Amino acid sequence: MVFLEFEQPLEKLYEQLEKIKQIAEEGDIDVTEQVKELDSKIKAKTKEIYSDLTGWQKVQLSRHPERPYTLHYIKNIFKRFVELHGDRNFGDDKAIVGGIAKLGDQSVVVIGHQKGVTTKMRKYRNFGMANPEGYRKALRLMKMAEKFNYPVVCFIDTPGAYPGIEAEERGQAEAIARNLIEMAQLKVPILCYIIGEGASGGALGIGLGDKVFMLENTWYSVISPESCSSILWRSWDYKEQAAESLKLTADHMLGFGLIDEIIKEPLGGAHVDPNKMVKTLRSHMKKEIAALMDMTANKRIKTRIDKYSKMGQFKKA
Repeated sequence: MVFLEFEQPLEKLYEQLEKIKQIAEEGDIDVTEQVKELDSKIKAKTKEIYSDLTGWQKVQLSRHPERPYTLHYIKNIFKRFVELHGDRNFGDDKAIVGGIAKLGDQSVVVIGHQKGVTTKMRKYRNFGMANPEGYRKALRLMKMAEKFNYPVVCFIDTPGAYPGIEAEERGQAEAIARNLIEMAQLKVPILCYIIGEGASGGALGIGLGDKVFMLENTWYSVISPESCSSILWRSWDYKEQAAESLKLTADHMLGFGLIDEIIKEPLGGAHVDPNKMVKTLRSHMKKEIAALMDMTANKRIKTRIDKYSKMGQFKKA
């Protein structure tokens, strides 16, 4: 197990538990009572730690190296997934994956950022930072979904769109903007799930939907705490303060009316019990897709546009 900085008290308890189990195996000793006692302490400490996480701690959890990524959810939630590649213009961006799949009896198009689970794969996936061709691939799949009347499911988990000069040369801003206007008018249902990091335009590029949901320990913001800190204070040392000031947690987003619902994670985060998280998401998707498919396309589009038109606060001069 990988423990984050604020989980150090838990790490010590788990180390004690492993030592006791090792002693029991080596000496054939009954340690049932000691194991029960430590299990009880671990549960109590876990509840204590996770009952009041700061914004920065939730950012850390969203980046946990053992946290399930898009392909894990695709593999375990859907059946008969067929990945589709390329934007039919420049190339195939590995930071965004997508294709056709089955959710129960319902055919869907599923799209999402993929970071990679090893150092080699993270480099291959560009750490989940998509280029313009990634967003154009996503749009191509959405238009295909519209043609066959398939709902679209998007998984969002990115530190941002790739900021390299080659991405700008190929029209990064235009690609994201095009996706926003097309998704606003797409005739089929769109469900968006923020499963990790939801940073800036990189998240928005596949993040406009009829319903937008955030897992409990994720974040959604125009900028990461580190980048915000480096701009305001010329240093990353104030990232914790920046995370609090940005109000980027799921609770804040729900309070601002920018998302529709927070999806509860297993105690300790989605990585603690990925199978439970998969079951929760599968059940949730089925319910939400069924409700949206009952609406007419025109009503869905009107409701979607009205929803985004009401966001934010303003006064007439």
